[in-house]
Amino acid sequence: MSEMGTFKKLDDTTFTILKAANISEGLLHTLSRDDIRDLFPGPEHFLRRRSIWQMIHPEEQASNSGHPQSLSDGSSASPSNEPPQTNLQGATSLKGATPKKRATPKKVLQLPRPEYVIYTDTELEQVRKHYFEMKNIGREGGCTLSKELRCRLVRNTMTNMVSILRATVEAEDVRYPSKEEITAMAKRLVEYYPMLQDKPGGSKHSWMKTDLQTRIARHYRTLQEVYKRPKPNKDAVAQLLDLEFEARRAFIDSDTLKDQDRPAKIIEAYPCFKDLNHVLGELCRIVSKDNTAYIKEVKERWDTFQSQAVFYGIMKKVMKPPMTFNTEERAINMLKSLPAMFPSAVAPPKKLGRESEALLHVLMPSEDPNTYLQRRPLSCPVLIVDKENCMVAIGTTPVATFPKNHLHEGALYLMAYYYALHMTYPKCIATLLSVLQTEVLQDEIHERDTTSSYRKAMAEWKKFIGE
Repeated sequence: MSEMGTFKKLDDTTFTILKAANISEGLLHTLSRDDIRDLFPGPEHFLRRRSIWQMIHPEEQASNSGHPQSLSDGSSASPSNEPPQTNLQGATSLKGATPKKRATPKKVLQLPRPEYVIYTDTELEQVRKHYFEMKNIGREGGCTLSKELRCRLVRNTMTNMVSILRATVEAEDVRYPSKEEITAMAKRLVEYYPMLQDKPGGSKHSWMKTDLQTRIARHYRTLQEVYKRPKPNKDAVAQLLDLEFEARRAFIDSDTLKDQDRPAKIIEAYPCFKDLNHVLGELCRIVSKDNTAYIKEVKERWDTFQSQAVFYGIMKKVMKPPMTFNTEERAINMLKSLPAMFPSAVAPPKKLGRESEALLHVLMPSEDPNTYLQRRPLSCPVLIVDKENCMVAIGTTPVATFPKNHLHEGALYLMAYYYALHMTYPKCIATLLSVLQTEVLQDEIHERDTTSSYRKAMAEWKKFIGE
């Protein structure tokens, strides 16, 4: 069945709700029973949930014969959906379970803090027992976990991990399992349920790790609720952004978003990106996700770059000596001069004026920022400076404000928005932004993607700084 054919079979209410939740036709087939229940809660949607599940999983109707009958909203006619009582020493109470003589992997994942417990239930144990019976005769390759059981295992594993974590940390600390904890749990699950391991040649647990990360990524609604609070916990928001990273980038980078609509749609879905700290955090995740000091290092490289660029600009006669300028004036002088230091081959739109207007606009005393943005010919991120403070605007929309004494970091804010919102560099300042990408962000550009203007600008710059 084609994806388009699947969507055509939906009634108007279902189609509208899925579109409002940004569920594409491709994502529809990845929804679990819990996801469908979250989208269509209540008894009035019982038949709708059932029809959606049967439509996207027609193969399960035939395979369900001989197995406990599952209800369409994810509950089971048997008590197997409920986890058995499991203590922290790994003893699991399973009625009717047959003692095994073989060495059994521990059901406790011991980390510095906290101690997690492997999820199991009667049906999962039966499949596990069958796997080892088949292994004894060399036919374990034909033993797999059904999609329903796999979804149940992933769902309850993450629920248990969150519950245990929150029971062992401060109540106000809205934490979720870290990437390291998820990786460790994925490895232990594959040890306990060996039918889950990847095909030979892989890391054995990469698919399970992906499933767990995808499950935790569906805490998008929690992210929204946390950010709606009067004073959202920034650490909690940052951690949720960490956990939801893969799913979020798939949404942002997808072709379903038109270029002209992309910034507004992303900001609407993730209002936390109106906070410059979260935008810089996203830049770190994209370029160097394992380096917790990345933003600090970027700011240090930017300071070094600016100090060298002052003399470079004076040498090229595109910048005035900054001896009499205050901090804000020096920052404005730098931003206005940078496009001329690293020129592009394409001229800016006539209505824009100078190339620097693609980076920065200083408002006149009587000038209205909204009026300026409405007539601005480019929709790329821009810094707007007035007497009181500064703002970052994208298209015709002001996105973030910051004090003027932070204007010297303005170029970093712009670069962060280009990365976070997956935006294309304007041709009139593409050379400059490419230089900042490689020299300050240290994000390499493949040789085949470089332009002659960039190569020339970099050759002159390297010669000037002696590299």
